[in-house]
Amino acid sequence: MKFPVLAITLDLDDTLWPFAPIGARIDQVLFDWMREHSPATAAMYPVAAMRELRERSFRDNPHLHFDLSALRRLTIQEALENSGASLDLLEPAYEVFYAARNQVECYPDALDALARIAARVPVAALSNGNADLERIGLAHHFSFQLGAREHGAAKPEASIFHAACDRLGVAPAQVLHVGDHVEMDVAGAMAAGLRGCWINREAATWNHPQLQPDLQFDTLTGLADWLDANLDAADADASRST
Repeated sequence: MKFPVLAITLDLDDTLWPFAPIGARIDQVLFDWMREHSPATAAMYPVAAMRELRERSFRDNPHLHFDLSALRRLTIQEALENSGASLDLLEPAYEVFYAARNQVECYPDALDALARIAARVPVAALSNGNADLERIGLAHHFSFQLGAREHGAAKPEASIFHAACDRLGVAPAQVLHVGDHVEMDVAGAMAAGLRGCWINREAATWNHPQLQPDLQFDTLTGLADWLDANLDAADADASRST
């Protein structure tokens, strides 16, 4: 399928890098830090218990689902309070978490494909998560990063997609959103008037009853190849018409 793409919005977690190993490392790093700085908290909240507390905080605070940093701070604060620890440890503990959260290992195809894509069209990072591309060292590939916390609403809300399009200066119909999640990324983007590209690394079955993605690839390399072919063909058509 060929259609005009003047800019791309790109999801981060599970699109550029897998999140599961990051999540596991975060849990262990935070526990190890608590064991050194607040043994009572570590004793009350080993890894599994802290994970359960975090999941309960998420369930109990739906008004904060767009702000994962605030939810993480709430979890750490509750753990410190329940274990009788000083709240002076809250920000140092959060910084330990956040440093570990930004230690990512990209999928093998991702960095080369991202560089190829960014060389062809502007790319904006659009994420519900709280990764920091400056810390990670990938910000130079992106026009900007727009997170749910900064915007005040999370994907699949149309407003976050439209805000990204506005900052790019490109109409939604000419922006391709790329991500791994059927609802939050592809269906959300298409409902907002963007094109949708599903990065389906796990060979999952598309399960949305009313929509089909405009594009589907199992790697970002597939998207980079399509973009090269699509834009080269558009350039050739433009040359023949002049």
